[in-house]
Amino acid sequence: MVVEYIDRRGEYHEQAEAIFSALLAGRLTAIIPHPVLSETYVAAARIYKAMGLDDAELRATKLVGWLYQLPTVEVKGLDLELALEAGRVKLRHRVALTDCYVIAASKVYGCKAVFRRREREMLPVIESLEREYPLLFLEDYA
Repeated sequence: MVVEYIDRRGEYHEQAEAIFSALLAGRLTAIIPHPVLSETYVAAARIYKAMGLDDAELRATKLVGWLYQLPTVEVKGLDLELALEAGRVKLRHRVALTDCYVIAASKVYGCKAVFRRREREMLPVIESLEREYPLLFLEDYA
């Protein structure tokens, strides 16, 4: 979702921008599992490189640092409960580990797990995921 925010030509940029506007205005708090920061760095660096920017990695570093320090962002990931719930999601649903952390955080911290869209690997188990966890997909608001 963060990457969709920085990619102004992204399919769900407007939806991601609405979430970030609420974050920056203090109307919303984001919980970001620690492993998601690494994935955000990689995805952002790739987007910046695709844009032809020479300092793509530096920009990605600054983006992740900015997210980490936002007063309306809580970075989680060192607690046992989150690790175990992410493991349960991985075991039962076999989705990407960083997605497992986002999904697990929705249960552990009582928030919504926000994704750009339903990923291909989620589709076979999407009904059970949506039954068990509070998920939100930007594609539903496009």
